Amino acid sequence: MDEARINARGAAALDPALAKIAALSSVRQLAPLVAELHTIGVNAFFSFGAEADFKDASVVRAIADQGGIGLPDRDYYFRDDPKSVELRKQYVEHVGRMLALVGGSAARAKTDSAAATSDAETVMKIETALAKASLDVVARRDPSALYHRMGPTELQTLTPSFVWSEYFKGVGSPAIDALNVTVPEFFKAFDQLAASTPTADLRTYLRWQLVHASAAVLSAPFVDENFRFYGLTLTGAKELRPRWKRCVQYTDSDLGEALGKAFVREAFGPAAKEDTLKMVRELESSMETDIKGLSWMTDATRQQAIVKLHAVANKIGYPDKWRDYSALGIARGDALGNSQRANQFEFHRQMNRIGKPLDKGEWEMTPPTVNAYYNPLQNNINFPAGILQPPFYKAGADPAVNYGAGGSIIGHELTHGFDDEGRQFDAQGNLKDWWTPEDATAFDDRAKCIVDQYSSFTAVDEVKLNGKLTLGENAADNGGTRIALMAYLASPAAAGAKMLDGFTPEQRFFVSYGQSWCQNTRPERERLLAQTNPHAPPRYRVNGVVSNMPEFAQAFSCKANAPMVRTTACRVW
Repeated sequence: MDEARINARGAAALDPALAKIAALSSVRQLAPLVAELHTIGVNAFFSFGAEADFKDASVVRAIADQGGIGLPDRDYYFRDDPKSVELRKQYVEHVGRMLALVGGSAARAKTDSAAATSDAETVMKIETALAKASLDVVARRDPSALYHRMGPTELQTLTPSFVWSEYFKGVGSPAIDALNVTVPEFFKAFDQLAASTPTADLRTYLRWQLVHASAAVLSAPFVDENFRFYGLTLTGAKELRPRWKRCVQYTDSDLGEALGKAFVREAFGPAAKEDTLKMVRELESSMETDIKGLSWMTDATRQQAIVKLHAVANKIGYPDKWRDYSALGIARGDALGNSQRANQFEFHRQMNRIGKPLDKGEWEMTPPTVNAYYNPLQNNINFPAGILQPPFYKAGADPAVNYGAGGSIIGHELTHGFDDEGRQFDAQGNLKDWWTPEDATAFDDRAKCIVDQYSSFTAVDEVKLNGKLTLGENAADNGGTRIALMAYLASPAAAGAKMLDGFTPEQRFFVSYGQSWCQNTRPERERLLAQTNPHAPPRYRVNGVVSNMPEFAQAFSCKANAPMVRTTACRVW
């Protein structure tokens, strides 16, 4: 919050890292430098971390993945429609302005506008090459396309110019006997790019990645220029959020479980946790009923589906064991340093997981987060306390309302275990085909109905939804809402439920579901999300679902030709 001190330091806060980049004199020195940049949160060239092994989910392995670009997705570098062409032009201008802001010392290189423009074009050339070798968002939905186990020697052979032993040493990883190289062709292209690119151009690219990663905690000119492109241009936001809100976000990102302790004390007591667990158990029971009644599934696959459902672990509200941040140094008056040390703390925490048994008690979201997730490698559902608040859930509220909003979210995450991605993992979280060919075909046929339905929806202007990209989320929305309604109607709360405010219990369920997704979104952001996000826009998450549900038509006495009644309703679960 100390803007005066941050502004007084200006770009000088970056000098230590810039000096190390300026000292790069050959590609053979690249690995330890990239390693150091990765630990402080700089997305240079590729990403590296730790994740459960796809084929043996009981063990954590190192994982190397594509990365290194500044636009939201690889396709932004190649679309040829006028808006995309203009956006790339604006991006290059933004990169140039950011590099010009770095300014003045020997470590900060050239500063005149012509040099900045030339440097920005260099960055764009390198990022375009990285993007060309990357998988697109739809291809990345197939887990088998992202699993390529290699030993360090194989990886070094794939990328002869990049010294992996120096990289592993630089990130502080333990001895690595095997790792998942998600996209081998990307790393092959990265190595060729690094070997063929002049060292001065590599330095320019790394300077940009450093400034880009650091902008939010630098002086006002950096913050404002960063917002000009990533806020105003990309999302249509008209003004920068108040600084205190941004600082809360950064605190949640860097010290999330410490912040989470305070949040839980205020907002999520033991009664709420027990009430939510009760709702989860009721939804699991309804999902089992649903699976047992599916006409398209054979008994062999049905039995395995129920085994997987029974193995799902439920994590509600907050972790049982809080993270220890005592090794993280926070210094008053050092915003950038605090951010970098927090990134180092988390990066090294991830490195320390490599080669060890998977700890299923760890959370990937902080307690205040307004979100939830299903983890296929751990076969568990995770609901932070942040989402178990109005409008999704309120202890003691009308059960029809809680089931309509919160219950549908729970059902959504449960259904992810059986969507086009989740269904490829077994009860233990291993990537394993447990479906009969007959059932796999039946699933794909029903999934295609959902793909076609959502592909017909318009996000904004000429941009349609990508039904293949959003399939998993749409299947989870449709299945989860149906299962939540089943659970509500089977619960004791529904037995004597009466009219309230002129609505039946079933109507209140659907009204609650719709209200939970109320949202205002700028057209620019709708375009961005339609091209990169696996979720459909909220209005389609509601209307797309209820138009497939005869229960909705019955609740509101809709006629056969009503807008919310599809002639051919889609249903997987």
